[in-house]
Formats: sequence, C-alpha cells, structure tokens
Amino acid sequence: MEFIKEEIEDMSDPEPSRIKHEDTEEQIEWMDVKKQNHELDEAEEQQSINANKLYTCPQCGKSFRRKGNLKTHVRIHTGEKPCTCPQCGKSFRRKGNLKTHVRIHTGEKPYTCPQCGKSYSQKDNLNVHIRVHTGEKPFNCDQCGKEFISSSHLKRHLKVHSDEKPYVCSLCGRSYSRLDDFKQHQKIHTGVRDHVCCDCGKSFTTSSHLKQHQRIHTGEKPYKCSYCDKSYTQSAHLKAHERVHTGEKPYNCTQCEKSFTYLADLKSHLLRHSGEKPFNCDQCGKDFISSSRLKRHLKGHSNERPFVCSLCGKSFLWLKGFKQHQKTHDEVKDQVL
Repeated sequence: MEFIKEEIEDMSDPEPSRIKHEDTEEQIEWMDVKKQNHELDEAEEQQSINANKLYTCPQCGKSFRRKGNLKTHVRIHTGEKPCTCPQCGKSFRRKGNLKTHVRIHTGEKPYTCPQCGKSYSQKDNLNVHIRVHTGEKPFNCDQCGKEFISSSHLKRHLKVHSDEKPYVCSLCGRSYSRLDDFKQHQKIHTGVRDHVCCDCGKSFTTSSHLKQHQRIHTGEKPYKCSYCDKSYTQSAHLKAHERVHTGEKPYNCTQCEKSFTYLADLKSHLLRHSGEKPFNCDQCGKDFISSSRLKRHLKGHSNERPFVCSLCGKSFLWLKGFKQHQKTHDEVKDQVL
C-alpha cells in the first residue's frame, strides 16, 4: 500500500514550478507586444499632432507649418539680414534672395525663354516675359479695364487714376506719380546721358532710346505695316503710318475743329491761331512757326544749290523749283517732235 501511495503522490504534481515559469514567459511576451503597439500608436499620434502644428509669430500672429519659415519671417520685424553678398556687401534675410542677387555680379541667367532664347536671372521674370508671347494679361485695372502682364505694371498704371504726384522736381516744380519718371526728368536738368552707343558714341538718357537708336546701325525694322510692305524702327512710327491707310485723324483742334493725323501737325497748326512763331533765324531775324520751315529758310542764306539740271546745268536751292524747271525741257522736246 505504501508503494501505491508513493506512486500516486509522484503523479499528482508533475514539475509544478516549471509550468508556472512557462506561463509567466508567455504573459511577458504578450505584454511586450502590447507595449510596442502602444508606443507605435503614440508615435503616429505625435506625428499627426506635429503635422498639424503651427508656429505662430508672437509679433503679428502669422502662422507657419515649419519652424524655419517662422524664423525667416521674424527677421522682417527684427530687421536682421544675416545673408551678406561677398562682392558688394548688400545683405538679405534669406539665402535664396542672396543667391539671386549674386547673379548680378556673375551675369548668370539660368532661365531661358523656349520661344525666343532670351535669358533671365530670375524665374519670375521669365514667367512674365513668356506672357509677351502668349498674349496673356491676367492683371486687370478695375477702374478702366486695361490689362497687364504683371502686378507691378498694374500697380504702376493705377497711379494714372490717382491725383497723387509725390515726386516734385526742385528745379522746375514739375511733379510725377512715379519715381522712375521723376528720375528720368531730372536728367534733363543735369544733362546726364549714361546710355552710350558702342557704334558711334552717341549717348541717351534712357536704355529704350539707345535701343531704338541702335537700329539705325543694325538696319532692324521690327514693326511691319499690316496694309503695305513698309516697316519701321519704332512702334509709334508704325502706328502713325497706319493712319495713312485707315484715314484716322485723332488730333483735333479745339478752336476750328480741324483734325490731324500727327500730333506735331496739330501743334504746328495751333501756332496759327496763337500767332506764335517760336523758331527764329539767327541771320536775318525772321520768325517761323515750325523748325522745318526755319530749316528750309536757312538754305536761302547758303550758297548751296544741290539740285542741278543735267540738260542745261542750272542749279536750284529747292527740289520743287528744280522739278518745275525740268518741265520746261520737256515742253521744248514736245514742240520739236
């Protein structure tokens, strides 16, 4: 009986400590998995919070998604400009602005128009230029409806509708709404002509006037008449020429209602009403209403007679007189025949 009892006791508890230890390991593994999942959930939640987090400027309340953008923005308030040009010392708030500025010194123009090949140092300038080709004018004046290719052109135009002219010339009192026009006017008084033609040395007050002048040397006439084959170096000359075809006479005299194709003709005509003759001959004192008439008069004081008859050798001061003389030879020929 004792033997049976011992056997039963041996069978009643098969390694109780080992079984308990195995259960504990499983529980620990399960807890580790739960902990890892919880940590991942927390990380995803934090990432979501960071994605929606905004960094707000304490001075003006403007918000940014990135801390670096806020840092750059704050420099507007502090005036800090840590990015300095090594060549001229000019400073900027942002590295990108400095990089663009440096191209002034290097001459680098990495943005090229695919249609005409013209290059620019800034991408924004290229985008504006491309609108010249596409004809797109997205900026509209709400006062007159005129359209522009850039916001800066619209802003400059809006000053036309304003009576404000803050730039006043201290020498003659003339005032301007735009700073560039004011600076251009000052060159009249100072005599500064800083745009020089490399072909003939002639100088001009503006780059646009120099560009127009250079077409004399190149022979370029980019403005072509849509009615005939004639072409011009300036768009204003083409516009005036096309009035010959259209019959348009936009310049009206307020005193006699006579109309003119050209503004110069109207101005000359108005002198007839006023009696003014501002062009004076320095040799005889005679006065004239236009420079062309004075120029023609001056030939009378000269011994020059450029129009010579090939049949009799007689010379003339005026082309009109020369042509009239030629008719006398034609009449003689008709009588002989």
